[in-house]
Amino acid sequence: MDPWRYSTEGISIALRVTPRGGRDGVDGIETLANGRTVVKVRVRAIAEGGEANRAVTELLAKALGVPKARVKLLSGATSRLKQVAVDGDPKGLGETLRKLTAAKQETKD
Repeated sequence: MDPWRYSTEGISIALRVTPRGGRDGVDGIETLANGRTVVKVRVRAIAEGGEANRAVTELLAKALGVPKARVKLLSGATSRLKQVAVDGDPKGLGETLRKLTAAKQETKD
C-alpha cells in the first residue's frame, strides 16, 4: 500500500523524517511496526524552530516539481512522523512519488 492518498486537490503523504540526516533526500518507503507505510525523508536541518519542517517542504516541492507554497504540513510539526499535503495533479504527483521511492528502494536491495 502506498504511503500517500489521492484527493481532488492533490495528494497527502505520510512521512518519517530524519533531521540532521547528513544530506537532503528521499530514501524510499518504510513499513512501521504498526503496519503503516511512510516515505522516508532526511534533511540536513536541525529540528529546532521549524527548520527541519521548512527543509522537508522545500525538498518535497523540488522533488515533485511544484512551488513551495503548494506543500503544506498537515500534522506532526514536532514529530518525526508527519502528514504533508501537496496541491497539484494527483495522478502526476503520485507517479513522480512512485518513481522517486522505487529508485531508492532498488539501490537499497
